[in-house]
Amino acid sequence: MESAIRKDSWVASSPFSSPNIGALLKIKIISWSQETGLPVSVHVQVGHKTFNLHKYPLFSKSGYFKKRLNESNELELPEDFPGGPDTFEMIVLFLYGSTTLIDPFNVAALRCAAEYLEMTEEHCPGSLCERFDLYLNQVVLQSWDDTLIVLQRCQTLLPWSEELLIVSRCIESLAFMACMEILDPERRRDQPVVTLEALANQPWSSENVKEIVSQDLWIKDLIALPFGFFKRIIGSLRRQGMKEKYLSPIIVFYANKWLLSKKTCQLWKNSREKTGDFDTNGDVLVILEGTLDLLPMGERASRVIPVGFYIAMLSRLLDFGLASDRKIKLQDQIAYWLHFSRAEDFLLPGNGIESFSSSLDLATMEIIFSTYVSFNMDKVRTPATYSIVAELWDTYLSHIAPDPNLEPKRFMELIETIPISYRHCHDQLYRAMNTFIQAHKDISQEDKGLVCSFCSTAEHTPSFQRMLRLIQVYTLRRILWKSTELKVSKFQKPNSGGESTYRSRGARQ
Repeated sequence: MESAIRKDSWVASSPFSSPNIGALLKIKIISWSQETGLPVSVHVQVGHKTFNLHKYPLFSKSGYFKKRLNESNELELPEDFPGGPDTFEMIVLFLYGSTTLIDPFNVAALRCAAEYLEMTEEHCPGSLCERFDLYLNQVVLQSWDDTLIVLQRCQTLLPWSEELLIVSRCIESLAFMACMEILDPERRRDQPVVTLEALANQPWSSENVKEIVSQDLWIKDLIALPFGFFKRIIGSLRRQGMKEKYLSPIIVFYANKWLLSKKTCQLWKNSREKTGDFDTNGDVLVILEGTLDLLPMGERASRVIPVGFYIAMLSRLLDFGLASDRKIKLQDQIAYWLHFSRAEDFLLPGNGIESFSSSLDLATMEIIFSTYVSFNMDKVRTPATYSIVAELWDTYLSHIAPDPNLEPKRFMELIETIPISYRHCHDQLYRAMNTFIQAHKDISQEDKGLVCSFCSTAEHTPSFQRMLRLIQVYTLRRILWKSTELKVSKFQKPNSGGESTYRSRGARQ
């Protein structure tokens, strides 16, 4: 994520009006020279800026300068000095006895810089380190917005912000306030916290998910964070006891924003094209793998997550060729909840795929349905559940049946993926067979008969049987009849007319 978007682009600048720190510092330096009669004697280089300062203010309040100024009056701070020259300028203003202006936008950098310069109680009572910690604990961490600002600023201050526990304090504070938002002890909320229940009976849609997220701004704030911070907040929410009903949707919202939405997918693509930075794929994989690790799987998984989301994640996984263990884990999760899925969410190859029958999408869906069958070999489920899964598969076959490269034998293998005992209604299977035969009119009569042998006209619903009587199909009905006739004739003895008893009855009818 960080390589696709410039690191500081999502960190707003401070809205607080502040005086010209550089001008104030110059006034302080001149005043000090006039009061003491001492010229500046120390030169400190910070980035592109050189500061000409007096020795005593630095020596008396900073352990770092106390050690270094005994060696030389010419100092150069490292390039990774926390906050750079602007932060150092504010620190020096404090050393000269001026009040340091603190706000959520600069407190993290000031605290890290003060630590680097060893401005602790040991060297100066009422030190900057103590002042900044008090501001963090008593002001910043009591406010959701201020805590978010500080956490975002910490991204450019690593590892100092981590070692000083600024990051962890912000994360724990945000997690606590998020839990309070859900518990709502003061009854301030007009509406309940958003979940994914609204998507339970709809095909998966990234746009619909974005609309749901916009209803709760605190969730929108969390999913805008870099993945490293987001992951730790989820861990803290779990430790603090947030229910999976509310926690899992937050993870789904994050994955939707950074992995599944059309806007973000285009963002990753444009970034690679403009910069030629193929490490962007690595950033996507980190988020993809990390999100899968955050989600509960198997029996522990929350039913509140639509199966369509897992399928959408699997599609992204296939795009990037993620490790096979992750793929298996996700396929098993989809298979576990397959009877709650929708055919509209199933994997279909994109444009440019010449043959659907040999595509990775079809092979993956076949594995998922086979896994479902294997999961349920020793389980007892209602016939309705099995029938739902069979209809989903037969509906999916209708989508792939027109593929001109799909051979009869392969089509039959796909039909057999689901046991015949699962099919309590053959309406969708009939449609798939009819689509296949209409698209493959050149196959032999024998192959047509074999394909149709799976379908029983007795297993159609009454309404579907009425439809078949009203329409003229080439059709599958006649092929079904012919197929049945041939099979029966093999077991009937010829009569005196040289025809089987079955055919004689058929002729009389």
